[in-house]
Amino acid sequence: MNTTRRSLLKSTGAFGILLAAGVITAKQAFAATDPRAGFDAKTLSEALATLGGTAVDSKDIAITTPDIAENGAVVPVSVNSSIPNTQEIYIFVEKNPNPLAAVFMIPADTESQVQTRLKMGQSTHVVVVVKANGKLFTASKETKVTLGGCGG
Repeated sequence: MNTTRRSLLKSTGAFGILLAAGVITAKQAFAATDPRAGFDAKTLSEALATLGGTAVDSKDIAITTPDIAENGAVVPVSVNSSIPNTQEIYIFVEKNPNPLAAVFMIPADTESQVQTRLKMGQSTHVVVVVKANGKLFTASKETKVTLGGCGG
């Protein structure tokens, strides 16, 4: 039995125990076992559903993007979460063909600030979801694109 198979069996078994004990829901267990599912989603609502819960608005998430991006092929995005115990940061681009653009796993006791460059085909909202203490929090910011990045 190779390492990948062993890891899969361990994580599936652990989620099964948590599910049976009622600690997590079936939707949360499924989302946690396949982290790539969000990247296959074609709409923002489908992508958000893969996170396994409902996010609440938070003013503790700061999103920095240009108000007007001259080139949608390379739009700088930075996210700073001041929510204690931030574990994961998800960045979605609402009108992209695949809305989930990036996922960052934040190690314990580290500053929860990430930066990346994203491709945006048109003016849209950048939606950020932060997972902290098993709960989901969200914030969004609109960015206008003058030159499309997805083939435009």
